[in-house]
Amino acid sequence: MTVFHALSMTLGTEWNEDLPYTDPRNSEIAMDRADDRYRYVLDRPFAAPPGSRWTYNGGATALLAHMISQGAGQPLLDYARDKLFTPLGITDVEWIVGSDGEPIAASGLRMRPRDLAKIGQLILDGGTWGGSRVVPSEWLDQSFEPRIRTDDDIDYGFHWWLGKLRSNGQPWIGAFGNGGQRLFVIPSVRLVVVITAGNYNKPDQWKLPVAVMRDVVLPALRDE
Repeated sequence: MTVFHALSMTLGTEWNEDLPYTDPRNSEIAMDRADDRYRYVLDRPFAAPPGSRWTYNGGATALLAHMISQGAGQPLLDYARDKLFTPLGITDVEWIVGSDGEPIAASGLRMRPRDLAKIGQLILDGGTWGGSRVVPSEWLDQSFEPRIRTDDDIDYGFHWWLGKLRSNGQPWIGAFGNGGQRLFVIPSVRLVVVITAGNYNKPDQWKLPVAVMRDVVLPALRDE
């Protein structure tokens, strides 16, 4: 396994987040309850060769967060504040921690919709904010390169969902969260869409953001 496999969620290990997050058999819940969450992730048996199959895996996110924190020599939230939140003027954030005191990187970050939209605008502007470089444009290009097809028939990059509009085939970039949280970036029309909802742990949670995009956002673009 390599960092590439963690970034693209192609670790190849057994992992199941299709179960409700209230179920202790859910792999992310089991990871967060383990004495050592990182050892739990790395100890999962292989189900496929690394890089050959995509499986949504919060453990991959946890590994990446830990490596970033270790490499930076500071807690994850402090690093995120220094390198991302403060440059974008984002001050009202919360990162829930587990029983080990470590941030729950796969699902624990909370922020206001307007602040999430700033991250979308950062993407549209190629990694700059207010004329200053925040994220290398080369890294964004690598992040948005399709790496593997997901179970939902959408491409996946480095922790980003990647699709195309049915109306004109133009690409979109997405970040999806439990409950109906969504960030969509449509570069061709320089549009950022943020949707927040509280439909947590429900199998139909995807319906609200899909309906908003289909019935509200995209028709408005066509009208323009």
